[in-house]
Amino acid sequence: MDPRQFLAEQFAEHEQTVATTRDAVAESFAALVEACSRAIEAGGKILFFGNGGSAADAQHLAAELVVRYRVNGRALAAIALTTDTSLLTACANDFSYDDIFARQVEALMKPEDVAIGISTSGNSGSVIKALETARAIGGTAAGLAGRDGGKMVGVADPLVVVPSTVTARIQEMHILLGHALCDMLEKRHRPGVQAH
Repeated sequence: MDPRQFLAEQFAEHEQTVATTRDAVAESFAALVEACSRAIEAGGKILFFGNGGSAADAQHLAAELVVRYRVNGRALAAIALTTDTSLLTACANDFSYDDIFARQVEALMKPEDVAIGISTSGNSGSVIKALETARAIGGTAAGLAGRDGGKMVGVADPLVVVPSTVTARIQEMHILLGHALCDMLEKRHRPGVQAH
């Protein structure tokens, strides 16, 4: 296959996913922004988590809020639950892999916080268990998913579901949505100087 033609097809699939996602997630994205904004106003924090590429997204988005997205200003409270290898491996070894995020949510989450689980299928056991723990604490259990939302439906609220079955396209939409979330939160809560 010609690489130029292949790339054109990739862009076409991406553009189609953007078009279908834009309308499908408008309301749930707005609800996610409001939930996170309320958390910041209340002195709470946002906890991001997921597996594989979604773990990378969790770290990426937490960094945008703590450090900066577009402007230099106050740090916004966010943490990725995907980075402490000693904690993750101890929990997976001593309890089970499905507990790796739930244990951290139990230790760190307060009722004013938002937990954002990221799963392209919506069926990740470790993500579901952490969201259930967040709900039990009285915090907001939110999510980014793909396909039909999977098992996150009814557990995460708000739940932003990318209507695609292609993992790569779902991941691309998750980072676009995550960047949009960070941009909105920064505009509301981080008045500052435009970064160069």
